[in-house]
Amino acid sequence: MTDAPNLVALVGSRICHDLISPIGAINNGLELMTLAGSGGGPEMSLIGESVGNASARIRFFRIAFGAAGDQMIGHTEVCAILRDLYDGGRLTVTWSPSTPQPRAAVRLAFLAILCCETAMPYGGTLDVQQFQGNWTLTALADRMNVDETLWCMLSGAAAVTENLLPSHVQFGLIPRIALDEGRKIKVRSDDARLTLMF
Repeated sequence: MTDAPNLVALVGSRICHDLISPIGAINNGLELMTLAGSGGGPEMSLIGESVGNASARIRFFRIAFGAAGDQMIGHTEVCAILRDLYDGGRLTVTWSPSTPQPRAAVRLAFLAILCCETAMPYGGTLDVQQFQGNWTLTALADRMNVDETLWCMLSGAAAVTENLLPSHVQFGLIPRIALDEGRKIKVRSDDARLTLMF
């Protein structure tokens, strides 16, 4: 990866690192208000739900868009992030690896989850598996919406990143990161199933 994408990853890490503390402080304040008896009502519930969602997204984005490093990420931490982000939504994500995984691999998996999410606008299930270092994401939905222009980028087609929408940035990042990790991405899809392997 060139210096520019590395700087982008560092910027992502910095933004997420700096935002997680004030959001955590707001959440702590809400808990204190609840303990003091002044945290009731629909307004406080809405604030608490929004803060929880923001915290989950930042924790997810910190791994997906931040610098990878050499750390390992445990099953409990990953499942907590995915639970906080997707519980109650239309998409159900199951994280099957039970042992700690390298942060670089988890970053690819998180970016792949974001890619799959775009193909499942009406929800569905997404299962993440890892066997002997090989990863497979299987997405199932009643209706798939696979944008061939985006998905072709994952399989080695030239990435036209200047035309990417912010919501599709993962399609521009994941092939470059996979290449840096010595991995090749393979994609298969039909009307109800999408499989992404790396």
